[in-house]
Amino acid sequence: MTDELDTIDEPTRQRRKIDHTLARFSAAHDEMEAAENRKRERRERLAARPAALLEQTRTALQRVVAPSAAEPAEEKAEEKPAQTRLQEKKERKIERSVLIGRIVAIALAAIVFAGTGVAWGAKVFFDKQFKSVSALDENSADIQNAAGQTGDENFLMVGSDSRDGADAEDGVGTASGTPGARSDSVMIAHIPADRQRVVVISFPRDLEISRPECNRFDPATSQYSDEKSPAQKIAKLNTAYAVGGPQCVTKVIQQISGMRMTHFVGIDFNGFKDMVDAVQGVTVHTDIPIDDTMLGMVIPEAGDHQISGDQALNFVRVRHVKGDVTSDYGRIKRQQEFIGALLKKVMSKDVMLDAGKLTGFVTAFAKATFGDNIGVDQMLTLAQSMKGVDPSKINFMTVPTTGTANGRGNEVLQQGKATAVFKSLIENAPLPDPSKPVEEAAPPSTPAKPAGGSKKSATTG
Repeated sequence: MTDELDTIDEPTRQRRKIDHTLARFSAAHDEMEAAENRKRERRERLAARPAALLEQTRTALQRVVAPSAAEPAEEKAEEKPAQTRLQEKKERKIERSVLIGRIVAIALAAIVFAGTGVAWGAKVFFDKQFKSVSALDENSADIQNAAGQTGDENFLMVGSDSRDGADAEDGVGTASGTPGARSDSVMIAHIPADRQRVVVISFPRDLEISRPECNRFDPATSQYSDEKSPAQKIAKLNTAYAVGGPQCVTKVIQQISGMRMTHFVGIDFNGFKDMVDAVQGVTVHTDIPIDDTMLGMVIPEAGDHQISGDQALNFVRVRHVKGDVTSDYGRIKRQQEFIGALLKKVMSKDVMLDAGKLTGFVTAFAKATFGDNIGVDQMLTLAQSMKGVDPSKINFMTVPTTGTANGRGNEVLQQGKATAVFKSLIENAPLPDPSKPVEEAAPPSTPAKPAGGSKKSATTG
C-alpha cells in the first residue's frame, strides 16, 4: 500500500492505481457476498414457511384424530425437526428423479441409436435402388452466366419410352416389339437459389433442333460406347435420347436454354404405375373425355377423376385424343397437370404421415427412375430448401413455339421469346408476358445475380 503523503512521482502514481483497483475489487467482492447472503437467507425463510405450515396442519390433525398419539409424534418431531424430514423427502425425490432421468436417457440413447441405424439402413437401401447414369456437364461452354446460376437447382426430367424390363401384361409394350428408347417428354424444373418459386418448362417431343455429335447410348445397359453419333442440323428433340441418351439430351437443352442442369432424372414406363399405386391414385381434371385413337378410351367423361395404374399411365402418354387438335401440346398440358397432382398427393398428410404409403412411393420412385446426382440426400435437401414455397409460385409452362408444325412435321421454337424466358430464369427476374412482343417481353436490363448465389426474390410475373 502507498502513503498518500509520498512524493507524487510516476512509480507512486502506478502504485496508487493498483491500490485503487484492488480497493474497488474488494468492495465489489464484499457487495456480491452480502447480496448472496441476503438471497440465501430469503431462500431459507421461504423453505421454512411450508415446513412450518405443514407441521401446524399435522399437529392440528393429530389433536383431532388421535390425541393420544399426538404426544409421541411431537417427541419424534423434537428428535427429528420437520425441516430435516422435508429435506430427506426432497433428497429421496431427487434421487428418484435422477434414477428416472438416467433410465430415460438410456432409453432415448437406445431409440436414437436404433433410429439412426434404421434411417441409415433405409437411406443405403433407397440409394442403391436409384440407377446411376452419366448425364451432366456442369462446365459446358453452352452455360450462360454460370456464376449467376450459383445455388440454382435445375432438374432435367426425361420420360423415356424404353420398354426394357417390361412384360406384356404391363400394357406398355415390350423391348422386342418397341426396341430402343426415345424421350417421350422433356421438362426442366427450375428452383432458384432463393427458393421463392418453381418453374417447370416442357419441351415438345417433336421440337426441331440442331443435334450435336454424341456418344451412342445403350438403354438396356445404361452405358455409352466410343462410337459417335454424327451431328445432325435438323432433327427432332426425341431423337437426341434415342441416339445419345441422357448426355445428348443434356447437351441439347443446355444449348437451347443456356441453363446449367444440376440433376438429371429419367423415368421409364416400366415401374411408373407402381409410383401412382403406392399413393393410391391421384385426382386429375379433364375438360373432355380422353378417348385416344391408338390407346382407346382412357377417361370416359369430363370432370374430376381419381386415376391410378394403367389409367394414369395412359393419361400421360396419349397424344391422339379425339377432339383435341393440339396433339402433343395437349399431352404436355396433361403431363404437367398430372405431375402437379402427384406432387400434391405425395406432399399431403395422407401420404407423409403414412409410413407404408411414403415408403412404397419412394421405393417405386427409386425403382422407376435413373439419373445423375439424384438420390435420398439430394431429394431431402431439396425438400427442406423448398419447405414453405407458396403454391401460387409454382408455374407450369411450355417453351415458346410457333404452335403449328412446319413442313417437316416439327415444332418450331420462337427463338426471341424462348431466349427471354431463359434469361429471366437465369437472372431470377419476372417471367416475360407471352402476349407481348419480344422486345417488351424480354426483362429490361436486369442486373445479373452475384456469384455468391444471393439473389433477390422474384415473382412469377
